This record gives sequence, C-alpha cells and structure tokens, in this order.
Amino acid sequence: MKTKYIFRGLITVLLLAIAISSCESYNEGLLDGIGNTREFSPIGLKATIRNQTTVELNWTAKTDENADHYVVEFSADDPEFKTIYKTVNVTAAQLPVQVALEGETTYSIRVKAVNAAGLEDSKWSVVTATTLSEQLFLASVDGDIEAKQVTLRWPANSNVTQIVVNPGAITHTITPAEKASGIAIVTGLTGETSYTAELLNGTKKRGSKAFTTAIDIGTGILVKNTDDLMQKIVDAASGAVLVLEPGDYTADNQVGAITLNKTLTIRGLRSYNTPKLHVNFVLTSGPAANLTLIDLDLKGDKGAAAAAVSLIKYNDNTVNYGALLISGCNIHDYGVSLISANLSAARITSAIIDNSIVTNVLTSGGDFIDLRGSHLGQLTLKNSTFNNCSTARAFIRMDAGLTGLTTNILIDACTISNPNMVGNATFSFLYTRFVTNVITIKNSLFANTPAPYTRETVTANPTFSNNNYFNSPNLNGNPIPLANNRPDTTGSALNPQFTNAAAGDFTVGNQTLKDNKIGDPRWIK
Repeated sequence: MKTKYIFRGLITVLLLAIAISSCESYNEGLLDGIGNTREFSPIGLKATIRNQTTVELNWTAKTDENADHYVVEFSADDPEFKTIYKTVNVTAAQLPVQVALEGETTYSIRVKAVNAAGLEDSKWSVVTATTLSEQLFLASVDGDIEAKQVTLRWPANSNVTQIVVNPGAITHTITPAEKASGIAIVTGLTGETSYTAELLNGTKKRGSKAFTTAIDIGTGILVKNTDDLMQKIVDAASGAVLVLEPGDYTADNQVGAITLNKTLTIRGLRSYNTPKLHVNFVLTSGPAANLTLIDLDLKGDKGAAAAAVSLIKYNDNTVNYGALLISGCNIHDYGVSLISANLSAARITSAIIDNSIVTNVLTSGGDFIDLRGSHLGQLTLKNSTFNNCSTARAFIRMDAGLTGLTTNILIDACTISNPNMVGNATFSFLYTRFVTNVITIKNSLFANTPAPYTRETVTANPTFSNNNYFNSPNLNGNPIPLANNRPDTTGSALNPQFTNAAAGDFTVGNQTLKDNKIGDPRWIK
C-alpha cells in the first residue's frame, strides 16, 4: 500500500512540475515570484498597421513601474525569432510608437521591459502583424500622365529594379540613373486607357499606382478658347467628341444654355488644367442620346437674364434618354439643381457623377438631384465631394410617377458636407417616393449635415456599410425623433479633422477614417 501511495505522490509532483514549466512562454505572467526579481512584462500589447507598411505598437505601461525603456525586436516571416530584422528601444513616453517595415510580410514582434535599478529584464510579450502592399510611388505632378506615356516617381535611390504596367504587361527595366533620380518614363501606352503600374524590386512589389492616360485626340474635334463654342456644338455630329483647350470661355458665343438632342462628349484636353465653362445643358427629345462631361470646370453664373439654372435639365416628357456621365469635373455656383427632370413620364438610363467636386448648388426652387415622376434607372455618386449642395431642400428627390420600374441609388466613397440642410422632416437627405427603390450608401463621410436620412414611408431601408457621420446626428440616430427616419446606426461619428473645410479642403486628419478608407479618396493622404 505504501509503495502505491509513494508512486502516486511522485506522479503528482511530476505533473505539477510539468504544469509550472509549461507556463513559461513569451506571454508569461507579470510577476516572476514573490521576490519580484525581474521587471513586469508589457501587457495589452497591440499592433496596428498604418499606411500599408508602418506598424503602430502600444501596450500598457504602469506609472508605478521602474522600466527604464523597452526593447522591441522584429522578425520577418520567422515566428521563432531566429533572425532579428530590426531592433528599436522605446520609452513609455513614446507610446504609441510607429515603425516603418517592408510590405507584404508577416512580422513576429516581441517586447520586453528593461529595468535601470538592477532587476532582470522582463520576459517577452509577443504579437504578430502582417503589412500590406508597400507604396513607394509618389503623387503625379501636372503633365506626368500623357496619352501615350507616363512619368512615374518614387523616393530617390530606393531599391527597385523594374516597372510593369498592365494591361499589356509593359515592362520597363529601371536604369541606375532612373533609380538614383526616382523618376522613369514608361512609353507604349494607349490614350484614354486605365492602367495599373507596379514598382518591383526583383519579384517583391514596392508600389502600385492606377492611372488613366490622357486623351489622344485622334478623330476628336479640338476647340480653342477663341472659337465659337455654341456653333461647334451645333455642327458636331451625334457621337462626336469635342476636346477643349484650357482657358476661360466667356465670350457671348461660349456661354449660356446648350440645347442637345444628340449624343455628345465634351471634355478638357488636360485634366490638370481644365477649361472654364459658364454653361448649362437642356436635353430634349432624341434617340436615347448620351451626354458625357469630362475634365471641365463648370460654373452656373450665365443663365438667361441672370436667372438661376440647373447644370442638367431634362426638358421633354415621354422621352427615353440615354446615359449621363460627369467625371473629373469641378462644378460650382448653380442656383437650382445639379440634375433636374420635372417630368411625369421621361425615362433616363443612368446618371453617374465620379471623381468630381460639386460646390454651392443652392436649390432655389428645386432639390439637388430633382426628379419628379421621371424614372432614373441608376444614380451613382462615387469618389466625389459635395459641399453645400442643398439649401433647406432635399439632396436626392425622386417622386412617384412611372410604375413597374425600379430606381437604384448608390453612394460610394463620397465626402458630403451640407450645413444648410434642415434638421427636421420637411426635407430629408433621401426624399425618395418612387415606388420601387434600392439604396446603398457605403464608405462615405458625412459632416455638418443636420437633415434626417429619410421621411417617406415608401423609401426602402438603405443598405449601409462603413460610413461616418460627424455632427450629423439625424443621419446616424433619430434624437428628435422624426417620423420615417431610417438612420445608419452602424456608422461611426468621428471628427474627421478636416484641414480647412471652410475653404473646401476636406483632407482627413483622423487616422481611423484614413485606415478605413471612408470618404472621397482625394482627401485621404
């Protein structure tokens, strides 16, 4: 019997020793015994990726600790820490600390506290973080993107070997001189084509840049700022492309209402030096005519007899209109609406506003986008900024009219600041009464917009995703409350820390919003 109990006792002691031994790991307990012979290990260690390839580290440093500093070690794609890629020393006052790393790499990161009073260093605390694709490409400057070639820039003397541009797998080997200067020109491109360039060091990607080449005029019609613009438009065949040189088009034969009943594209010659037009468009009956406006500065100050005007007015009823595309434009100072269709039975295929800035559309006698009975198949607002675009009126109005049809609304990656909207149910952000409507709003940043989202029973519940509402309480809540308001309760309400909203600079300072890519991409830097 005694032998049996002795044997059981030995097993118990052995198991206890194993249990104690197994507790020692990188993330061990804070106190190493009653005598406290070593420093406390960092607790709450957290790693967050910022700006693609920078890791931000933070942990809890107690005020009563005696740690002189902390040692941080990084190991690349090596959880065993066999090779230390980088070591930094950090004090508690420097937290959170940001460390630049290489892209597309999983880093094991360990931190220990070092004591200045004779205690042993703490045990390591460990965390991992995976960096995203590196971005060495710098912003383009005016003239870099041409019709058949592109100038690409990166920090001088970076370790890079080649550039690959797709589509077409156009490969440019970087010369020693180009590496030293951080500038290379890639040729062999096609005008008006979307490309993606990748900057490589061997097989490792160090940067990616999407761009669209400039227009290759080809069969387009070149218009000078001394030409009779109105006559050029009259003379153009349906489907023509008018390419306008830079300048301020202010002559009598260049300003006012442009009446169209044919498909037409009007665009600037250079995206970085857009022609300044003082016009509005009136669309009349035509064979499903499309209107495309690209790289223009459009100002609504030349209405007949100084009357307030809309940029786009659909004028004739029972007409099937084609597609409207507005891209790369700066639109400002229109007195009524951006788009107007006070018609009971017109059909419009689509309206897309992309990569544009729209400012001061004052909605005198109308709403910002104002369709009263007409059917718009698809309304898309994306990668754009809308600043003061509704004064005590609705942002999007779609009245009941044609039946058996669906209207779709998409707002994606926009920055919207409409301080002159009202915080009651008189006019909501979405004043949609078209019987069947599908609404999606995502990745968008709202600021200083007091209006409620909705006010109509027939308005569908919008699908919301990744939005932020600063000082816009009726858009992500219903504090008053307002009847039929359907706010986005999933959205955040962070202060975007705009650089200068009053001057139209909506550059975002809030790191969380930048990390989550909320708002017009032009302001996320």
